[in-house]
Amino acid sequence: MADRLEENNDHPVAYGLLALIGVGVVVGLIVGLGALAGAKVVGVGDESTDGSSGGEASMYLPKPEKTQPATGPEITLRPGQQTSPTDTEPSETETTKKPKKVISLSAAQTQVAPMEQIDLSGTYPGGEGKILQVQRFENGTWTDFPASPVSVSDQTFSTYVLTGIPGQQRFRMIDTGSGKTSNEVKVTVTG
Repeated sequence: MADRLEENNDHPVAYGLLALIGVGVVVGLIVGLGALAGAKVVGVGDESTDGSSGGEASMYLPKPEKTQPATGPEITLRPGQQTSPTDTEPSETETTKKPKKVISLSAAQTQVAPMEQIDLSGTYPGGEGKILQVQRFENGTWTDFPASPVSVSDQTFSTYVLTGIPGQQRFRMIDTGSGKTSNEVKVTVTG
């Protein structure tokens, strides 16, 4: 029997490691079961019957049905405003005009020194992606100004020009594709 006790004492490290592994497994099981119980209490992973999760469809689309056209006037009146019976039917002479695609130009400066920057900007409704060129009135005619063309983005554009010619200068923008022109702006170059 003494021999067996000596055999058991030969590997104390191995027995210690086995004991630690056993304790680790037991502690892991306890912690895992505790986490599982906590998840159940909180409701994590719980299958609910409200239809918000699961494999079944959660959106209902009704069948399309034809609708009846409106019979009354399609305008909104201010409170207290009334219409007369003659106003309920549109007259044949009334026409709806589409807003014009007008290029509107403005200059940030009205007077500059020679070769000082003149900032030009404006709007071009419906002109998204159009290319505009700056023109200057010279010798009785509009000519392209030596400036880079500008693109219309979000219905707006902006650029600048430099000129050393003294006196009143007139500028405008022209749509290189359609030939539509903007209003002119006047800038005085002192000198």
